[in-house]
Amino acid sequence: MKVAIASDHGGLNIKEEIKGLLKEMNISFEDLGCECNTSVDYPDYALPVASKVASGEVDKGILICGTGIGMSIAANKIKGIRCALVHDTFSAKATREHNDSNVLAMGERVIGPGLAREIARIWLTTEFEGGRHERRVEKITELEKTNQ
Repeated sequence: MKVAIASDHGGLNIKEEIKGLLKEMNISFEDLGCECNTSVDYPDYALPVASKVASGEVDKGILICGTGIGMSIAANKIKGIRCALVHDTFSAKATREHNDSNVLAMGERVIGPGLAREIARIWLTTEFEGGRHERRVEKITELEKTNQ
């Protein structure tokens, strides 16, 4: 598995925590920024991660900003992306099992580093169940085709 990860200035600390987790889990990753505490624009970081996931260059993406909201909105503008904003472990598992999410968004101002690591670990290790959920994900894909 290969993961693309990025944050804006509001998610820099959690991004570093998640990079540590990825190393511990022996998961290859590409850090697409940012590397500063000064204000930057989250779409500039969400879109490269989402594009790499959508193209198949990486398997999954992780995005962190202050709330996770901006990153998730921006990422979901890319065709093929199912970015889930997650701040609890139940949702981390459910969004992989039921929605086959391929990008995870979190908010550093909402959760702490320990919970962020656990959410990411669960999200990275949970498989899509398929079955009845596959039909629903296919309907999302169809929506993308009709709303271009």
